[in-house]
Formats: sequence, C-alpha cells, structure tokens
Amino acid sequence: MYLETIKSKRNGKIYVSHLVRETFREDGKIKHRTLSNVSKLPAAQLLALKNSLKGKKGDFNLEDLRHGRSYEFGASYVFMELAKDLGLDKMIFSQKSQWREDVLAMIVGRIVYQGSKLSLTNMFNDTYLWALAGHELGVRPDVETHCYKPMDELLERKDKIERKLSKKHLEDGCMVLYDMTNTWLEGKYDDSDLVAFGKAKGGKIGYKQIAIGLLTDKKGCPVGVEIFKGSTSDQTTVLGEVKKLSKKYGLKNLIFTGDRGMLTPKRIDEVNEIDYSTITALTHAQIKKLHESGNIQMELFDSRSIVEVMDDNDKSIRYMLCKNENTMRDENATRRALVAKIEKELTQKSSVKQKRKPLKVAASIGRLFERCKVEKFFEWDVDDNGKLTWSLNEEKVKQEEKFDGCYIIRTDAPKETLSKIDAVLGYRGLQKVEQAFKNLKTVSLELRPIYHKTDERLKSHIFLSALAYYIQWHATQRLAPLFEEDGKHKDKRWTFQHVVERLKSIRITENLIDGVVVKTEVSQPDEEQQKILDLLGVKLK
Repeated sequence: MYLETIKSKRNGKIYVSHLVRETFREDGKIKHRTLSNVSKLPAAQLLALKNSLKGKKGDFNLEDLRHGRSYEFGASYVFMELAKDLGLDKMIFSQKSQWREDVLAMIVGRIVYQGSKLSLTNMFNDTYLWALAGHELGVRPDVETHCYKPMDELLERKDKIERKLSKKHLEDGCMVLYDMTNTWLEGKYDDSDLVAFGKAKGGKIGYKQIAIGLLTDKKGCPVGVEIFKGSTSDQTTVLGEVKKLSKKYGLKNLIFTGDRGMLTPKRIDEVNEIDYSTITALTHAQIKKLHESGNIQMELFDSRSIVEVMDDNDKSIRYMLCKNENTMRDENATRRALVAKIEKELTQKSSVKQKRKPLKVAASIGRLFERCKVEKFFEWDVDDNGKLTWSLNEEKVKQEEKFDGCYIIRTDAPKETLSKIDAVLGYRGLQKVEQAFKNLKTVSLELRPIYHKTDERLKSHIFLSALAYYIQWHATQRLAPLFEEDGKHKDKRWTFQHVVERLKSIRITENLIDGVVVKTEVSQPDEEQQKILDLLGVKLK
C-alpha cells in the first residue's frame, strides 16, 4: 500500500486528492486500486500516514524540518482584534459576512500598509491579513469583489454606523468638536459634484479638491465624517452638522465647538435655534470692537489666569480673556520684522530722484502692502512727479502691540454646565481634530493619493479612512504609557508608526516536512513587543 496524491484541473481550478492505494497482479498484469480517499485529513496526518505505509516508524527527524512561506502577522492580527474589541465589526454589520470581513481588512490595511486597494490585494503572498478576513492563504482576493463592492456596502450603512458611534461616545449635554480640511486630487473628475477648485488649506494651490468635515467628542475620538464640494465655505456646513446631531442622532443640549472662522454670529444664531450652545474664539477685529465699547479692558488679560467677563448687552454670553506670553513675543517680533522690511523698501523707493508716473509708483506701493499687510501703520503720498514721501505711525504700532498674545474664548453655555476653564480647554481641544486631519493626510494613514474617480467611491474611501483613524485613536490612548515613558529630542524613540513596524515583525511561518505544511507557527514576541501587546489588550493566538 502507498499514498498517492493526484492533482486535476477543472474550470481553471486545481483540485488535489489523497488516495490510499495498493498494487496487485491479475492475469499477469500489474494493476492498482483505491482503498480509501483520505483527502480530508490534515497535512500532518497525511505525512504520518505516508511514512507509516513506507514502513517508517517514530517521529520525524529534526533535519527534515524546513521553513516554508512567512507572512506578516502581528500588526494585522492586533488591529483586527482591536477593531473587534471596540465593537467596530458589529457597528459595521451585526452579522458576520464576507463583505464585512473585507471592509475590516481594508480598514486595518489602511493602518498597516496604506496604498491603494489594488496594492493591498496584491500583498496576498506577504501578509496574513486576508486570511484573517476569511480568505484562503496565498490566494489573491479580487479587488472588485472584495474591495470595491464592500466599499459600496459600507457607504450604504454610513448613517447607521455613525449613529452607533455617536451613541457610544456622545450623550445629551456633552461637548462636540467640529473642524474642516480639504484634500487635493489629481486626474479628471468631469462628472463629479464634489471635486472643485477652492481655497486650499495647506495643500497644493491650483489643484481641484474636496472638503472634509470631522465631528469628534471632546477627547478627539471621531464619531462622524462628511464630504463636501471642494469650494464649500466652512461656515456653511455648520447648520447641516448640527441638524445631523439633533435629528439623526437625537442628541439634546450639546455644546458645539468650532473655530472663529466657522462659528460666525449668523451661524451661532442658527445653532442656538436648535437649543445647542457654542464655544468659539473672537476674531482680532471683534476683540478690538469689544475693547472700544468698554466691555473689556486690556489690563484684564493675564497669562497666569483666565478672567471671565459677561457681555454688557447679553448676560448669557461669557468671554474668557486669555494671554499667551510666547504668542505675544512671536506676534511682536513678526510685526516688527514686517515693518522693518517695509521701511527699507519705502526708503529705497523714496530715494529715487528721477521723475516717475504717480500711478505706477502708487501701484507698486499697493502691491508692497498687499504682501505684508501692515499699511495701517504707515502714512504715505505720491506727488505729481512720482515722488514718494512716507512716515511710520509708531503710536499705532504700540496700540496694536497691546493685543499681542491676547485671545478671547466666547461661549453662550450656562455657567452651571460649563466652567470658564472647560470653555477654554474645549476650544483648545480643536487641536485634536487638526491632529486627526494630520494623521489622515500624512504618513500615518495616507489618505492621499486618492485613486477613486466617482463621488460615491470618494465618500466611501474617506469614511473607511476615518474608521481606520477611529482604531488608531483608541490604540494611541491605550499606548499612552509607552509614549509618556519615551525620551525627548535625540532620545525619543516611539511613534505610532514605529509601533506598527514593531508589530509587523511578528510573523507567522509555515513548517514543512517533505514539502508538506505540518504546522504554522507565530514568532515569539520579544519583551518590547509583548509590552505593546499588553497595553493594547491583545493576546496572540
């Protein structure tokens, strides 16, 4: 008797059968017959049976053991487990299904690998991620079936998922943070209602873009993301987001926090009409107007404490007067440098003795002040011969310096529900939303480049990336002790990206005997990797 392996190909797919057979002689001819089909036995048992039929006894020889293929395992497994521990899998869809597992694979893939969906499927021979999502190991997933179609399913459930996120992280009377950014795109989007030219925010000028609005709780945990046309003004999105919180999520008495360019007086009124309070900051012009009206005095600004002042015309409005010494020095130095630059150029222009066209000289002065924005500190004139005369109003400069480093936080939330300190901290919390955008758009999650060409796929890609940040945010919170113990400057070691790389070096490897996989083994975490696993609350299988 012997064990025979037979491979056959039908409809482009290879089938493998393992048969126990024997050889016999009949009428002088050698014939074979099948005694048993053992194809369902595990590989290790098949090997043992094969050796037994050959008359070999005992365990295999150690020198027969070989390493087969090795796959990245640690990072993919950890973040997949973390997603499940957070309940994100159930939020996406309550029942286990292949499209849900594919979505989780893409979300985790955004954290671990970034890149396009196609590049993620092409990593099937290098990562265990797709096997964790239920795919056969070493078999390439189809990008259309296992990426694009699940993305469409995900977008259809976006409202339900965000409603579950808000239920988990928000409650009546809590504070929400809202901010916007944009991201530029390349290529043609002729049929898009979203991609358009707009004011770039730190991006590439001259490129079409889309706008992204992000809602988080007061700690910066994302609960909702919305995509807008690239030319959309930030303030015009406020009412829609507030209505979503009120009507879709059913939240009451929220404190809506946005920056000074977003929560204009008109938008604040719209928010108040839905019985929501607001936190924002006053613009420079609004601070000056408040000072001129006598509502505040410059002596009240103190870098050591927060001074609270009621609005003279509306006692429900409170102003928190703050001062930052570092900002004061920076603003002062910047202004003085600009003034000195203008003085130098005006001196050169005024020293010209030849006759010039007055309009041409005036136009050049206008362009100069357009660049430097300090014209209010200068008095200048051009006569009929094109002669420039000018002077610096030092008194105006000194008056402006009084406001350096000063800022005012405005809120209409009742004092009994929001202290002055919490109001200031709430506004400063917008930095957490900016940090989310930084993570989404840079090396951490690499939102760009965007390869999708339809509006629906753009929306799904942004939403999928936001869910990846949701996992990353929670992971960062759990890893706080690691980051807090880290060194500084040249001694600093840990970043989130470095954590991912350390986890990626935990691999799963095939053990072979005679080319047969008898076991797969996960590499033993070192002390550092184990600390990361413990902090994240994940045990390797």
